Amino acid sequence: MASEEELFASVDALLNEEPHLPPPAERARLREAAGITQARLATALKTTTQSVKNWENGRSEPKSPRLDAYQRLLNGWAAKYPAPGAAPAASVAGAAPAASTEPAASRVETADAPQAPAVAAAAPTRPATPRPAAKSRRPATKKAAQPAADPRFPHGPLAVLDGDGCAYGVDGIVLDCPASTVVELVEWTLRESGLGAPKLNRYGKDSDPLIVLTAAAAVKLGLPERLEGHEQRRSLRLPEDHPVVKQVVKAKWRLTQRGFGPWARIYRKAQGRERQCVQLAILSWDALDERSWPGVSEMEPADIARVLGVYATRVITPRGSTAVSGLELMTALRPPTRAVRDEASGNWVPGHNPGSLGTEPMDPAPPEATSEHPVVVNSGWTGGFLNEEAYQWVRDVSLLTDEECTLPFAVGLDLNTAFLAAAARLVVGLSAPDHFVGPKFNPKIPGSWLVDLSHVEVDPRLPSPFTPDGTRPTGPAWYQTHTVAYAQELGYNVAPLEGYLRRETGAYLDPWHDRLKAAYVGTLADLGVTKDLSDAEFLLAMERHKDVDPAMAAVLAAIKATVKGGIGKLRERPQGKKYKEGERWPALQRPTWRPDIRAAVISKARVNMHRKLRNMATMTGLYPLAVLSDCVVYPSPGQSPLDFLPYAASGKPQPGGFRLGPTPGLAKLEGVQSMLWAVDLMEQGYNPARHIKGGDAVLDEGE
Repeated sequence: MASEEELFASVDALLNEEPHLPPPAERARLREAAGITQARLATALKTTTQSVKNWENGRSEPKSPRLDAYQRLLNGWAAKYPAPGAAPAASVAGAAPAASTEPAASRVETADAPQAPAVAAAAPTRPATPRPAAKSRRPATKKAAQPAADPRFPHGPLAVLDGDGCAYGVDGIVLDCPASTVVELVEWTLRESGLGAPKLNRYGKDSDPLIVLTAAAAVKLGLPERLEGHEQRRSLRLPEDHPVVKQVVKAKWRLTQRGFGPWARIYRKAQGRERQCVQLAILSWDALDERSWPGVSEMEPADIARVLGVYATRVITPRGSTAVSGLELMTALRPPTRAVRDEASGNWVPGHNPGSLGTEPMDPAPPEATSEHPVVVNSGWTGGFLNEEAYQWVRDVSLLTDEECTLPFAVGLDLNTAFLAAAARLVVGLSAPDHFVGPKFNPKIPGSWLVDLSHVEVDPRLPSPFTPDGTRPTGPAWYQTHTVAYAQELGYNVAPLEGYLRRETGAYLDPWHDRLKAAYVGTLADLGVTKDLSDAEFLLAMERHKDVDPAMAAVLAAIKATVKGGIGKLRERPQGKKYKEGERWPALQRPTWRPDIRAAVISKARVNMHRKLRNMATMTGLYPLAVLSDCVVYPSPGQSPLDFLPYAASGKPQPGGFRLGPTPGLAKLEGVQSMLWAVDLMEQGYNPARHIKGGDAVLDEGE
């Protein structure tokens, strides 16, 4: 029989463990019973309101010393406001859970599960010994994992690993990861974690599991907390003689050509149909760019897992920057091959998947390439290039009327994911370009046309639809099919001199557009911006949406960056100081290096913008001050677009012009400035749209 000293020693050991908080719902009940708001509690504990929300919905847990202070407060409230029907208890802290007989690596916890009930003290207690600082952010509560759609991946597509061995997954799941080296982490991920995601197309491949490392986890695994060097952060890599790289190679694992950088892929050759590949992302190495993932790197691990998990579910498991993920999504939805039967052998072999870009890279036509491309340098091409870029135009101040100058405001309208809207039902070339001399123009054939559009008359108060800077063309130039077709739409004859056209065509980007549109609209709806709102309600909801849920606002920003980055990545240019003109760079080895598809998207988006500008002028007599990419600025009598947008007598928006709404291609309020301020900028040669947006809005050409 145990002695009294042994029993007290065991009790003291339990007391010395990190504090266990009551269930999240009980925390919220106690705070509300005390009449304290989340904001006031956050101020008292020197934290943010969002952190308090996370504690009360089970998404994260506080750390010491805030953990001890929070528990002390909850204990005090529990004494004052006991739960209805509950017996008085000495403390709201739950009894320590019994030790599990499961292996540590297989235990699963979630952040919003019910906790063991509090146990009242039944005997006089000894003085408690001081509690050490908590070493883990692991939630103290448990429940079984939610059933997954694919039983092969019960724990979702990814996890965020912290330094205490907790791997935070989607839906509040927490896994115990025993790995102490990168090699052990890779093997645990593939064998025990239950992480991954099913393929997005029947002919595609399952998504590899993603493990995101916090700074503490990176250091624990032998990685430096930061990568230092003169290159841009995204270009930095561990040297080949680094101990971690040697461990990976010694264990017969491989790294891709990108090496061990912020996004590292570690793999072995597939065994049959089973892939052996794990994607790592190191937060402290700037894996999550602040421009694409605002505020995510500073979140708690459970919140990071929530953000990335929603993105993975609605878009794709991240495989690099949002630009890389956007491009990978195209391939995942349109796989290059499918299984076909070999008539000679009767076996199933990989064959071309119709509608895809295939497996082999394709050189563009000279006018579609960049000046340093081998097809240009090696051929001595001097015939000019496509200049299909987004608008950067400002109206000449001399064309402003006195009435416009007296209006007090300049209001910016930004089209929701305008380039995504342009990708809808967009027919692009799937085969190599063929050269034609004097072809008859056909708006259904994608390609590049050498044609003179200098004779097309456009109101000088509007930008030219044929050039990014809005100036009138001065002679023959290369244009994408949509640009030439718009000249025909305006009633002008076009007579191409040459053409590089493609015989095989298809709507390659359709599934990419549909998935990203659903992700964008669905995420906006989570933030309170829905299709059923009136225009006034829509503007109010857009003004507040970033404060509703910072995590979902970050997902929305990442989706928008995926659109622009993915399109820009179609024409990724060479990077690095060692590159010499005329050499082939790595991006050219991808079938998705397709500058002609990028040009088609931008051309259609710019034409769509000009069509709306022209319709607005016809309906209202209003002309823009400036256009930057997908943002247009109008002079206005008030601070709202409702003060100048055209509405019918019924109150419905007039078709053809700018309309407000959350759907891609519809407009939202981007900013309001003083009209005199905008005119002053124009006199200095600046674009007011750039200042209203707060920066450039160009299509990123990838990372």
